[in-house]
Amino acid sequence: MNLNSKLMGSYLQTERKKMGMTQSELSEKLNVSPQAVSNWERGETLPDVSVLLDLAETLRCSVDAILSGGKGCGGFRRHVTVAQMQEALSSLDRIGELLGRDHFIYQCIIDALNARMNTTIEVSFSDPHVFDVFTIEFLLACIGNGDYVDPKDVEAHLPPSKARDYLLKSMQEHGIR
Repeated sequence: MNLNSKLMGSYLQTERKKMGMTQSELSEKLNVSPQAVSNWERGETLPDVSVLLDLAETLRCSVDAILSGGKGCGGFRRHVTVAQMQEALSSLDRIGELLGRDHFIYQCIIDALNARMNTTIEVSFSDPHVFDVFTIEFLLACIGNGDYVDPKDVEAHLPPSKARDYLLKSMQEHGIR
């Protein structure tokens, strides 16, 4: 990974402001000088490795996001969003509508998902709560396969629930912040 200190600095400044913090407040949380934070944000210097995890946690982002200046997925396979998973689930329903629920292709897809997930996925097509739970299940599977899901995206686009809390905890366990 090629580090771009200006891009990183701009990203740090944007994320700090999103959190409603001043440079001084961020510096206090990290036990560094306000000048250090200012230097990072201008791209003059980079945060010390010893501060990166705390910086990521404070700004509620990943170390990969900091190092890439908010670009790319770092060491993850790809970046997956809640909207993409919701669209994927909705697309399954549309395949059933388009081809017919008794069509061979539709049945193969549904049977495979039901067997793999030990469930009946078609229930999610008519129940918004179950739809959200399946979205979370899909996201958990993505994370387990090395994909990146932004916790801020999860919090913004999925209603609070035990399932969402479990997803966020799982993400932390996979090093996603």
